[in-house]
Amino acid sequence: MTKDPDFAADLARYPARPFRKEQSIWAIAIYRFGRRILARPAGEKREGALKLYWFCFRIVETLTGISLPLEAEIGPGLRIHHFGNIFIHAAAKIGRNCTLRQGVTIGNRHGESDVPIVEDDVEFGAYAQALGNIRIGKGAKIGAMSVVLCDVPAGATAVGIPARIVANADGGNAS
Repeated sequence: MTKDPDFAADLARYPARPFRKEQSIWAIAIYRFGRRILARPAGEKREGALKLYWFCFRIVETLTGISLPLEAEIGPGLRIHHFGNIFIHAAAKIGRNCTLRQGVTIGNRHGESDVPIVEDDVEFGAYAQALGNIRIGKGAKIGAMSVVLCDVPAGATAVGIPARIVANADGGNAS
């Protein structure tokens, strides 16, 4: 269906015919389009394609409320449930098979490079925020409306404002 393996992995996490049912896939498609353009050699064709990308990006961002700038590094298999109010900082790094729900922000607290690194298989609940120079470990779960300001270990569950670890990777309670 697509020659872009990252976008194919994104599509694999969606139900059949997602372009008719899930507006979030529009933002992911435009993001992947922008990343393919960045991979092209510099020149007039690339510059023209980037202008098209930015036009499409602004339209989709306005319609869906999802901002996935092409500078962000997002692994394959991204799934966005319930589009709207999702903002990813351009310097953020997000691993493979991550899930975002409505209202998620992954951004900075101070300075432009002070942004999170999100490892593989992380799930964000609705309106969760990850802010600053932090790392969210593989398989972590971030509860709805949580504000994560410090590292979250792999497999842990973090909830609250500010977020605290409530379960370890083995499912036990944090001490």
